[in-house]
Amino acid sequence: MHCPNCGDLVSPAIKSVKMITCASCTTTLLLEDAGLRLAGEQGVLHDVPMLFGLGDSLRIGKTLYEVLGHARFSYGRGSWDEFWAIDDQGAPVWISVDEGDLILQRVLARTDWPKYDGYLRLGSTLLYQNEAFRVDEVGTGTCTGLRGSFGHELTVGERYKFLTLQGEDGRVLSAEIEGAQYEWFIGHWVDPFEVEVKPA
Repeated sequence: MHCPNCGDLVSPAIKSVKMITCASCTTTLLLEDAGLRLAGEQGVLHDVPMLFGLGDSLRIGKTLYEVLGHARFSYGRGSWDEFWAIDDQGAPVWISVDEGDLILQRVLARTDWPKYDGYLRLGSTLLYQNEAFRVDEVGTGTCTGLRGSFGHELTVGERYKFLTLQGEDGRVLSAEIEGAQYEWFIGHWVDPFEVEVKPA
């Protein structure tokens, strides 16, 4: 397939990719059926020192991950990076990097979302899979830049509310909220010293 903006060849890496940025003209493209649709700009991702980057392969424990997408979000006083990757079985994961801290997360199916009464605010707790989780962070992030491929549409300038909940046994639950739309993730902290990076 060719970019409808500049005509250069765009080659998605895997079948589950839904969005990709054109490396030639920095246009964000959505893959729909057999064609591509313009979806906006990729924004700006200033290069900063990072443990890994787009195109790298990571070994975390016994699993190998291929990094296909890089998104950056601003939360006012700083920013964090999200990397979309696939594991060696082709399953998608998100790797969040914030001030050197890493969290490896997978999207939860709606049937697996945590159930709770009322509203979640800082300090709230809920029980999920027999583990108590406490809300440690509530904030808003704005997407400021995109590179590579992703499993769903992201838009530069879009704002998201997020919740991060810490479990008693070290797991992490998080939610991304856009209007009335929720997306839940489950994951765990990763020691950066235990990440083996194979550069692209």
